[in-house]
Amino acid sequence: MSALTLKGSHWVVVRQHRRVLWAVPALVGASLAAVIVLRVWLRDPGSDQVLRTNDFYAEGLLRLCMEYAANALLFLPLLVGAFVAGPMVARELESGTWRLALTQSTTAKAWLGSKVLVAAAVSVAGSAALIGIYRLGWVRVSGTWQLTWADRGPYEATGPVLIAYCLLAVALGALVGQLVRRTLVAMAVTGFVTGLVLLVLGALRWSFLPVVTNTAPFPWDRSPLLPEGALMMDTGFLNATGERLSENICFERTQRLNSCPADLKITAEYVDFHPVSHHWPTQLIEISLLLALAAAVLYAAFRLVHARHP
Repeated sequence: MSALTLKGSHWVVVRQHRRVLWAVPALVGASLAAVIVLRVWLRDPGSDQVLRTNDFYAEGLLRLCMEYAANALLFLPLLVGAFVAGPMVARELESGTWRLALTQSTTAKAWLGSKVLVAAAVSVAGSAALIGIYRLGWVRVSGTWQLTWADRGPYEATGPVLIAYCLLAVALGALVGQLVRRTLVAMAVTGFVTGLVLLVLGALRWSFLPVVTNTAPFPWDRSPLLPEGALMMDTGFLNATGERLSENICFERTQRLNSCPADLKITAEYVDFHPVSHHWPTQLIEISLLLALAAAVLYAAFRLVHARHP
């Protein structure tokens, strides 16, 4: 047990922020209890019993909770980064209390390293637990509106990519906290930058892998072209030369579905999509990008602390 006991600067960091650290298991426990209650309220989906009113309300409440929980987990990296940048780093630099640590036979790099290590460990453990709890509830309502595997929110909340975002937030907090050295400003800047990374990668992630294209002769029912659970990226018509035309081009001229003017020379319909099998490869690519970025930011943070406090 002695090997597992926190010592030195790590113990100081935990002691300083013990209230926030205790809030993490409290949040995990409350989330788990809420999901278990809702799951128990719902009957087995394979049951032959007639759907009861209570089941309807329970499923609706579970779905609503999963929507809000997914959005809340999107903000988790922002909160992690803001806390590291503000209370953990910038506040000590702003008040000058970091100098006390340097008098206790420790270096500036060790001072920053202890904060990064504690924040990263708690972030990984807490986010991993929340992902598992979210999946426990999400699996009962997955595939419904705004709760598919590819939707913003459930995509991050059901996979390890959320952990990678939290690690990037820790690295950004360590760097921005030193650069800004003002608690509130550092929190705001770190939250903004972390949110910007979330938005940019969210907009780019479906270009990491090439889409799959299905075609069928026209006229045809378009729905069979899209596999179950797939994320549709584009759809429309192909003419005799292979040129792609908008899916609305026929309706705009004829005001009827599956009826196109002869001069358009429509020969087929097409659908571009990402199948469900692209979920984990996309997550792995995004995680790799995030970890590489986090490593670069963390390297810059330690170079900065060494340059200022050799």
